[in-house]
Amino acid sequence: MLNVKSKMTNSKMFYQVAMPEPESHLFEVTLQVSNWNKQVLGLKMPVWTPGSYLVREYSKHVQDFQATSGNDNQPLVSRKLAKNHWQVMTDNQTAITINYRVFANELTVRTNQLDRTHGYFNGAALFMFIPELIKEPIKVQIIPPLPEWKVTTTLTPIPEESNSFIAQDLDELIDSPVEVGQQEIHDFKVLNIPHQYAIWGQGNLKIKKLIEDTKKIIEVEAKIFGRLPYEKYLFLLHLSGSGFGGLEHKESCSLNYPRLGFRNKDKYNRFIQLVAHEFFHLWNVKRIRPKALESFDYEQENYTPSLWFSEGVTSYYDILIPLRAKIYKRKKFLENISKDITRYLSIPGRNVQPLGESSFDAWIKLYRREAHSDNNQISYYLKGELVALLLDLLIRNKHNNQKSLDNVMQIMWERYGKEEIGFTPEGLQEVFEEVAEQDLSEFFSLYLDKTEALPFDDYFAPFGLKIKPIFDKETIPYLGIKVQSEAGKEIIKFTDADSPAGVAGIDPNDELLAIDGIRATAENINERLKDYQAGDTITITIFHQDELLNISATLAKPQPTRYEVVVIENASETQKQNLTGWLG
Repeated sequence: MLNVKSKMTNSKMFYQVAMPEPESHLFEVTLQVSNWNKQVLGLKMPVWTPGSYLVREYSKHVQDFQATSGNDNQPLVSRKLAKNHWQVMTDNQTAITINYRVFANELTVRTNQLDRTHGYFNGAALFMFIPELIKEPIKVQIIPPLPEWKVTTTLTPIPEESNSFIAQDLDELIDSPVEVGQQEIHDFKVLNIPHQYAIWGQGNLKIKKLIEDTKKIIEVEAKIFGRLPYEKYLFLLHLSGSGFGGLEHKESCSLNYPRLGFRNKDKYNRFIQLVAHEFFHLWNVKRIRPKALESFDYEQENYTPSLWFSEGVTSYYDILIPLRAKIYKRKKFLENISKDITRYLSIPGRNVQPLGESSFDAWIKLYRREAHSDNNQISYYLKGELVALLLDLLIRNKHNNQKSLDNVMQIMWERYGKEEIGFTPEGLQEVFEEVAEQDLSEFFSLYLDKTEALPFDDYFAPFGLKIKPIFDKETIPYLGIKVQSEAGKEIIKFTDADSPAGVAGIDPNDELLAIDGIRATAENINERLKDYQAGDTITITIFHQDELLNISATLAKPQPTRYEVVVIENASETQKQNLTGWLG
């Protein structure tokens, strides 16, 4: 309590967040600055939020900015210098008040929403900051529109002040999302530490089962790292119509999931993987961070080639942790791996973009997908997960399952995470080599810096597994387009650049009309192609920018519809033991 009072005394910034008319979707923000001693006060708005690597231009939602003197409420001259930069001439005033409103009607884990049911905001999307004061403590008061609305956040409450909190600095303020409304609160303890689910929205969620499974997830992950690095933790869950996503924070995570997505077992397991993923992030990326993210620059991109580790390794663990927690069994784990390998092998961009480049270019590619994206890029989540899989198998095979990727994470935690020292790509590789006890330069060069095909079977073989390509019962020669019906038209949504259709010059957004003079649709195109063999040349009729064209394309051999990771026949006892040592 003394520490909180000390921070309050030292605080030069006091934010007040009001929402008097929730239906307007407008948060009203007041910032009171005290003890200012400069002629100019500069204020800036973050352009991105940690964990979501895209410049999102949060300032586009700001309106009604004004500045007044804190003593007599007289207007002060202000002007906007850049998209996210305001400047106030202080007129020698030491107390200054800033007022502005933020439009909030986008319910994702990285944005804000305010409506008649609740208010939710992320610090980066709501608060302007003063560059000279980013290390100073900040006081925040939330004013709900109705007495029955309560405030849920991990910010430290100020004793005897209703809905008032203190953040030790700007980083903590941005890292602490806030939910205001009539959310359901469910408290539980794991390893004697308090945890909480705060749930907004209606759905078919069974909270008792969710808490039981969440406890298992927490215990398994805590076992890897030795302890839980917090005094309390909040799972903030939004049950929405069709949203999906998660965003990690040091003492909380925001989750968004379809409200009716919990009864179906596969959908429920997908949510549990989301929980496991975001919770694993409280170590990997919130504390074990790439050097480029050691200190956040909220005004511009923060480039790193290591998001494959921060996100990809976490994606590998999010399917492994529920297995270890006995929420699902080995069969489900292998199904999940099979689905991800199928996705990876169906994306032509895996042969174009190296994994390190995928990480570095997250700011301009991953979150800005277009029709051509699958031809020239690969997700660092997806390929990073599969590279993590190979590295885990490499280490396990070398050490007879006595060492694993867990040991890498433990060393990364001790060496970098505890003190939040950013790691370099070279330092990361050194830790992998230390655990593997071998030089991994060739591995990192081939699979991070180049686009060499991932040799799954070579790494699966010691564990008695292999990849099996699955074809449709009736073979379909490969054309290389994906078609979707839209408003009575058959629109080509994707063209594989190296496919027969791509080579022939068929583009996304072309309208498909016919194959060899007979109408073709999204629904019947595969049936139409069954009438042909690889090597046959067909005539495809399309509208290309409203021009009617007949284009010839020579069909290629059939492609697998999916891939399955299966146990090989006559596996040796050693292979069986290795598999059991890995997956139980």
